[in-house]
Amino acid sequence: MTRPHRSAARLATVLTAAATLALAGCASAGDTGGSSSPGSDQSGSGTQEPVTIEASWWGDDARAALFGQVISDFEAKYPYITVKQTPVGSPDDLFNRLATDFGGGGETAPDLFALGGAKPQEYGSAGALLDLSTVADIAHVSDYPEFSLTSATVDGKVYGLPTGGNATAAFVNTDIFDKAGVTVPADGWTWDDLIKVAGEIGKKGLTNDQGKPIYGVDMRSADIIGTFAAQETQYGLYTPDGKLGVGTDTIAKFYTMEKDLQAAGGLPDPSIVTDGVALPPDQQLYTLGQAAVTFGYSNLIGTYSQGGTTKLMTPPTDTKTTGVSLLPSAFWSINAASKHPQEAAMLMNWFLTEPSALELIKDTRGVPFNPSAAAVVTPLLEGNSKDAAEYVQSILDSGTVAPPQPNGGGNMNKYTQDGEANVLFGQATPEQAAKTWVDQLSADLAAG
Repeated sequence: MTRPHRSAARLATVLTAAATLALAGCASAGDTGGSSSPGSDQSGSGTQEPVTIEASWWGDDARAALFGQVISDFEAKYPYITVKQTPVGSPDDLFNRLATDFGGGGETAPDLFALGGAKPQEYGSAGALLDLSTVADIAHVSDYPEFSLTSATVDGKVYGLPTGGNATAAFVNTDIFDKAGVTVPADGWTWDDLIKVAGEIGKKGLTNDQGKPIYGVDMRSADIIGTFAAQETQYGLYTPDGKLGVGTDTIAKFYTMEKDLQAAGGLPDPSIVTDGVALPPDQQLYTLGQAAVTFGYSNLIGTYSQGGTTKLMTPPTDTKTTGVSLLPSAFWSINAASKHPQEAAMLMNWFLTEPSALELIKDTRGVPFNPSAAAVVTPLLEGNSKDAAEYVQSILDSGTVAPPQPNGGGNMNKYTQDGEANVLFGQATPEQAAKTWVDQLSADLAAG
């Protein structure tokens, strides 16, 4: 199901009003009319027999440790539930496993797992995910703004709840700019500005504290191409009715810009670019102090700042549009074949609404969409996290909410990275790579 994109300022007004009610102690009604305030876990099963469920997500070691603490607290509250934890490094690691598990019927898949992009719709329409109305006494779907559920909704059924919202941003390491003697660009910079400063820094021959080379930019093409597309077209990559919203000219322009970056000396060697696409954030060039600029989602500010003093900026643009939109960072979904859906829903609800869990997680999975959860998290943010939250709010105030990635869009990242590699290695022109990208993704959307 798709909906027209809406004014994000309107959404911000709704969220602010809801958060005010939450702070005043007014809990909104859940799907069954009960309290939906944080921590209102109700299993509904009445059983105290030992139960083991499996939970899986992606992220670095720090996230694995953090979620491990959240789960330990959950197990202490519900001692009859044991949670088998199976974190993985990258989203593709988890998605590849799920493809195999669901291909075999789903019984070997985790009970609770993270999903992103088009995956909730893809797996939901295939019958692999639990319809959350079946655990409505635990998973209070109505507590979430309608737009935040779109990517997990198929034919009116919701198959996942969002962890929070992020917005794409440019991360600028001001320490590297100072070291290179290059002026940090001002807000409103263009892609030509990026090419210029990245090339200047890349040609300096600088190294980080470990003696590793410093590059001008680590593009993270799959994370920024949607923003670029939204700068150049009405909707971005996709239209509200689930069709492709860009043509070969837009994608070719993106790849041409990367080719210009390469020629100016701003990019690493193509082999480094391609080897880095699947790296978790804590192992990426920017975090290691080896890139002056990178692109990604605002909740990465804590990790990326390990590479040096970091300034969050809106990405470069050649138009009057920033192209930045607010997006759910990930969803928690439940395996339709789970033998313990109630307990899996309890753990999901714990992650999303339990105050003690929210105080640990804060905004590492995005600024919460649930107003009651946001009321817990927002006052705790400071430093880089506060900067990121303010950046997200600025997008809400001035931007739009992008149409969701439709069913069939799951390979967009791969196609973008494949095209990037072919262009940077000289195996295809930007126009050839763009045509392949459009043909492949169009076919996938039609099939989806």
